[in-house]
Amino acid sequence: MDVSGRGDLWTEESEGARNERPERRGKRSSRSAREPARSEAEGKKPSGTEAQAKDACLRLLTDRARSRTELSQSLAKKGFDSDIAERVLDRLAEVGLVDDASFAEQWVHSRHNYSGKGRQALSMELRRKGIGQEDASRALAQVTHDDERERAAELVRKKLRTVSVPSDRTERDKAVRKLVGMLARRGYGQSMAFEVVKAELAQQGADADGLFEE
Repeated sequence: MDVSGRGDLWTEESEGARNERPERRGKRSSRSAREPARSEAEGKKPSGTEAQAKDACLRLLTDRARSRTELSQSLAKKGFDSDIAERVLDRLAEVGLVDDASFAEQWVHSRHNYSGKGRQALSMELRRKGIGQEDASRALAQVTHDDERERAAELVRKKLRTVSVPSDRTERDKAVRKLVGMLARRGYGQSMAFEVVKAELAQQGADADGLFEE
């Protein structure tokens, strides 16, 4: 069997490979070497460093005080490893920058005095912030029953300055229920809301007897 043709072909291919331009071979080898590294990098999502996590927390704390849970959730959303987040938060707690008890007291004071929130609403807000029962109870104790009632009365008086109470009994009842609903949405108990609205109507000279009766 004549294999000379094959030999010539093999020789030509070999010579062609040898004669291939060095820069082309270099590019091919370099590309092959990069592919595994690229795949490995794409498969991993490296978490940030402790320094980066600390900086992220400090930026948030510059805006306003935050609970530990708030900061932890923020770091998780940014992709930080949970172990790194916990170490950073522990360190910030040691220097007093993260303090749930202090945060809860500030939150209650601000939300009650400036936003007119009642104790029920404040309690739910603290729970959502991850504040423990002990810290929450201590913070809520700042707002006494009398404090809460007076703040509710202020809200009703402010509203009554912008609306008039209808003389018609049915329409007046509807208007008053709206006032009660306003207080309820701000976290005041129904009983207190009814009492405050009736008292403020009486102060305005409106007849409150028999209101809310079915």
